[in-house]
Amino acid sequence: MENKNVGWMLLGISVLLIVFTFLFNSTLMGAVKNSCFIQHGDVKSCEMYNSVNYQTYFALGITGVIIIISLFLIFSKPNEKIVIKKVKEKKVDKKVNLSGLRSEEKHIFNLVKENGAIFQADLIEKTEFGKAKMSRILDRLEGRGLVERKRRGMTNVVVLKED
Repeated sequence: MENKNVGWMLLGISVLLIVFTFLFNSTLMGAVKNSCFIQHGDVKSCEMYNSVNYQTYFALGITGVIIIISLFLIFSKPNEKIVIKKVKEKKVDKKVNLSGLRSEEKHIFNLVKENGAIFQADLIEKTEFGKAKMSRILDRLEGRGLVERKRRGMTNVVVLKED
């Protein structure tokens, strides 16, 4: 689920919590007024009256923190996956001469071509090649101008080289 949707959901839950807090507060205040008036004659000097107020403020404080978190989620930037989707949308079909490539190089090139953009770690997982071998294969493909590695955080995204 996207951050924005989670933020809106938390905001809705916060509004419900505020409504329930005030309903609960009014119910308890009615009970406190009845019992404290009978025992003490004065409602505001009763310990239960202060306790209900503290509980109400505490509940509203927690709800306020949830509202702040939800607003942060609503207005925060989208995560990095959207950038990768945009790279995948730029899929280009071009004719490439693969005659001088080794079989594993052709296999890697075809995987990149099928996916449009793929993480280097996913290539390693799909082909079961080692990290070093994958780096050498990608170096050769980059040297021929067929693919390009783009840094994304702690990993690389491999895409077809654009003209």
